[in-house]
Amino acid sequence: MSDSLVLIPTYNEKENIENIIRAVFGLEHDFDILVIDDGSPDGTASIVKCLQGEFSNRLHLLERSGKQGLGRAYLAGFDWALQREYGYVFEMDADFSHNPKDLLRLYKACAEEGADVAIGSRYVSGVNVVNWPMGRVLMSYFASKYVRIVTGLPVADTTAGFKCYRRQVLETIELDKIKFVGYAFQIEMKFTAYKCGFTIKEVPIIFINRELGTSKMSGGIFGEAFLGVLRLKWQSLFRKYPQKS
Repeated sequence: MSDSLVLIPTYNEKENIENIIRAVFGLEHDFDILVIDDGSPDGTASIVKCLQGEFSNRLHLLERSGKQGLGRAYLAGFDWALQREYGYVFEMDADFSHNPKDLLRLYKACAEEGADVAIGSRYVSGVNVVNWPMGRVLMSYFASKYVRIVTGLPVADTTAGFKCYRRQVLETIELDKIKFVGYAFQIEMKFTAYKCGFTIKEVPIIFINRELGTSKMSGGIFGEAFLGVLRLKWQSLFRKYPQKS
């Protein structure tokens, strides 16, 4: 078993899932993969099951019934990882918007450079987004600015979904109190890790919009984030966070 587990949540990713799995397993560091599939009607889970014969003990599948939200998918993945001996747990999209090779840089940031959370950041060195409509780029960029202003979180890309956590972070931050299920989930995880005293490092990446499959982003997801950040900040004023030991 590897010391590193990559969590890949999926819903209708049949065009991408085999290629992303092979790309991760082709890296020079050994990563295990857990695909968390929310009942994809396009057969995504069946493709993963076929590949498990080729990548026994490295490729795992967690099947859930219906779309339950990105946050709940990752929380289920975190729980699965913590029941095993993984030291580093990664979040990554299935659609190649996150370059699998950047997993190595996130791993290095945590395993060698002392970070507790490493973020693949689109905005720490300018705006590094390719093939997004300008309106979506601006919405994402200013959403991160808004989160920083409201919460005081010292992170340029507060909504990033490409991350590496040291095991201790997931063991400490009281995952049962993470409430958001959509876009705001990524904000809540970073904010909570920060309030618990963990070190966060941003690693600059180039984010490339998917070429295959359909985006799951929607206006409602952004709405949850906008209002959720206000609630998150307000509740933090009355909450005692466990601290990094």
